[in-house]
Amino acid sequence: MRLLESSKLSLFKFKACSLSSQVTPFGPFNSFVQKRWRKPIISAQTRLEDRTRDSNLDKLTTHLKKLDIILKLHVLMSSRKRGPFVSLQLMSRWRNLVGLNVGIGAFVHKYPHVFEVFTHPVRRNLCCRISKKMMGLIEEEADAMKQLELEVVHRVKKLLMMSVSGTLHLHALRLVRRELGLPVDFRESILGKYSKDFKLVDLEVVELISRDENLDAAEIEKWREKEFREKWLSEFETKYAFPINFPTGFEIQAGFRDKLKNWQRLPYVKPYDRKESVRIRTCGGIERYEKRVVGILHEFLSLTVEKMVEVERLAHFRRDFAMEGNVRELILKHPGIFYISTRRNSLTVFLREAYSKGCLIQSNTIYDVRRKMLDLVFLGSRNTREMPAQKEIKEFKVDGDGIMDGDWVIPMLENLENGS
Repeated sequence: MRLLESSKLSLFKFKACSLSSQVTPFGPFNSFVQKRWRKPIISAQTRLEDRTRDSNLDKLTTHLKKLDIILKLHVLMSSRKRGPFVSLQLMSRWRNLVGLNVGIGAFVHKYPHVFEVFTHPVRRNLCCRISKKMMGLIEEEADAMKQLELEVVHRVKKLLMMSVSGTLHLHALRLVRRELGLPVDFRESILGKYSKDFKLVDLEVVELISRDENLDAAEIEKWREKEFREKWLSEFETKYAFPINFPTGFEIQAGFRDKLKNWQRLPYVKPYDRKESVRIRTCGGIERYEKRVVGILHEFLSLTVEKMVEVERLAHFRRDFAMEGNVRELILKHPGIFYISTRRNSLTVFLREAYSKGCLIQSNTIYDVRRKMLDLVFLGSRNTREMPAQKEIKEFKVDGDGIMDGDWVIPMLENLENGS
C-alpha cells in the first residue's frame, strides 16, 4: 500500500511539473488568464541609467578630462632633468600613467596649441614640449593660487569644521587639491605657515585648533536669505530649502511636487551645527539623515573652485563627515540639486545651481585661468596657420649652475649658418 501511494504521489508531481512547464498560448479561450506583474527594481544603477542627461555638462566633463591628461603630461615632462622637452618614444610609455586610450602621438598632434612637436637637430627623432601659451597659463594659475591664499585657508577651515572629529586625512585633501585650489606644497605653504589654525596630529592627519564663528554659516544660507527678502517667502518655506533646477526634459510624475514640497520644509542638522547626529530609527530619521548628507555635499561642492568633484574622491570623506550609506544613490535621488556625468569612465558630480549652459555663473580667478586652458583644448587643430613657426631647441639651464647635455647643439648650428 505504501508503495502504491508513493507511486501515485510521484505521478501527480510529474504531471504538475509537466503542466507548469508548458506555456499556455494566447487565444480566445484563455484570455482571462492573468500574468503576475513584477515591480521594477529601483537601484543606484537603474537611476544612473534612466537619469535625464545634460549635454552641456557632459561635454564639459569630456574636455576637462582631456585637460587633466594634459596637465599630468606636463608634470611628467617637467620632472625630467634633461630639459623641458621629451621624445615621443619616451612619452608613449606614459599612456597608462595618464589614462590615455589612444596613441600618444595622435593625442599630441591633435592639440597643436598645447604641444609643440619638433625634430631634434642631432638625434633626428620627434620631440615634444608644452607651448608658450599653455606654460603661461600654468604659471598664471600658480600665481592666482598664491593671491587667494586666505580664501584657501578658509576653505580648509570649513572642511575641518564640518568634520565630526575636527580632523581630516592629508591623503583626502591631496585627492581634491585642484578642486579646492590648493598648491602642490600645501602641507608646508598652508598648513605649516598657519600653525596657529592647524596642527598636524600624525604625519597624515591635520586638526583644527579652534573654530572660527565667522565661518560657521553655509553658502546656501545666502540663497535662503535672498529668497526670503526678494520673493517675500515665509521663514517656514526657506529655512531648510534648497535651490532646485531640473534638467531639460525631466519628467515630473504625479505626486512628485507634494513630496518635494514636504522635503523642502523638513528640518535637518546643518553642516556646521555641533549637535548630535540624527538617529535613523527615530520618526523621520532616515529622511532627516539623508537631508543632512545632502547639505554636507552641497556645502562641499560650494567650497570647490569649479563646483564639481569626482564621486570616488568623496568616499575618502565619508568617515570624517559621518556620511553612511551609498553616496552615489543619494546624489541620484536629487536630480534638481546635483548632476552626475559618466563621461570618460568616471562619475563626476556637479552642483546644478552653479552652472548655466555648461559655464559657471559666478566665476573666480582660478576658474578664469582654467577656462583659458580649456579654450586651447577647444581649438584643437583649428587656427594653426596663425601660429608662429616652431623653433629648434634653445639653450636652457638647470636649477643649479650646470648646463644641459643638449646645449652644445646650439653653437654647432650657429657655426653651420655662419659657414653657409
